[in-house]
Amino acid sequence: MERSDRVGDEIRNVLSMILRDEIRDPRLPPLVSVTEVKITRDLSHATAYISVYGDEQAKTDCQAALKSANGFIRREIAKRVKLRIAPEIHFVMDESIERGMRMSKLIDQTLEHDKAAAHDTDDEKTIENTAQDKGGMDAKEK
Repeated sequence: MERSDRVGDEIRNVLSMILRDEIRDPRLPPLVSVTEVKITRDLSHATAYISVYGDEQAKTDCQAALKSANGFIRREIAKRVKLRIAPEIHFVMDESIERGMRMSKLIDQTLEHDKAAAHDTDDEKTIENTAQDKGGMDAKEK
């Protein structure tokens, strides 16, 4: 694990605390999480991947709030992580959690559909078997 990876992890932790405890912008949604921070080897630029629970308007508002608080966030990170040079932070909306939830929902729907189809097939076989049994009995009774 390189130094830039360790610094990125520490910045992620500090950024999460700052977003949770210190930024009071009403545009910032209550459910915001920092999923990952990637930082360049020279520690001058950091890309923070932000996940927002909400609609497109909530994401747009969150981006505006982060943009306006960027200077404060950068200063706090430099202070808390004790970096000589405060990295320039670039915020990117992370859609991976939403994609994962959509995929999980599709899998659940497919499984339910398969169960229903299997149940319908079992019912059809039962009906066929019952019809054959009755047909067989009728032939024996005659």
